[in-house]
Amino acid sequence: MKKSFALLSLGAAAAVAVACSQNTANNQPMTDNTENAQTAATGSVHDFTVQSIDGKSVSLSQYKGKKLLIVNTASECGYTPQYKELEELYKKHGDKVTVLGFPANDFGAQEPGSNQDIATFCEKNYGVTFPLFSKITVKGDETAPLYKFLSDKSKNGSVGEAPNWNFCKYLVDEQGKVVKFYSSKVTPLSTELVGDIMK
Repeated sequence: MKKSFALLSLGAAAAVAVACSQNTANNQPMTDNTENAQTAATGSVHDFTVQSIDGKSVSLSQYKGKKLLIVNTASECGYTPQYKELEELYKKHGDKVTVLGFPANDFGAQEPGSNQDIATFCEKNYGVTFPLFSKITVKGDETAPLYKFLSDKSKNGSVGEAPNWNFCKYLVDEQGKVVKFYSSKVTPLSTELVGDIMK
């Protein structure tokens, strides 16, 4: 009787050990997935490399230590005059923020020109000196990787809004974290936007 009880106890202990082992094994991937999800959600704009408007590779890590205002621009939009305020913001608060312009033809076909056309237009009409990049797509299946990151809260950890027109804006902090989204109507020199930059 005692032997039977002892064997039963050993069997139960072994079963518990196996169950614990299985639970640990089953939970391990979940832990890894959680860590991976957290890593993805805490990614950085600084992880991306983009093409300048003259075709050169630019690592956004070079902007570490400064805030960024990332804007999808267009040359034939009602908001196009915001180029003037973006340039003024860049000149006035360049010690705090760098403006990055990404031309896109996604809304109303209002950026039909080539990269050279865009560069010439911006310099001639608005004296733009802040960095401009090659024309990209900011919505739909062909969305550029940077904009997929900017508009996906599961990837950037804080913002889940995508551009719905030209001249939408994303504020990025000094560590490359996406802080806030602004609609086209929020002008570059608005109290709201400048106040957020100066925080």
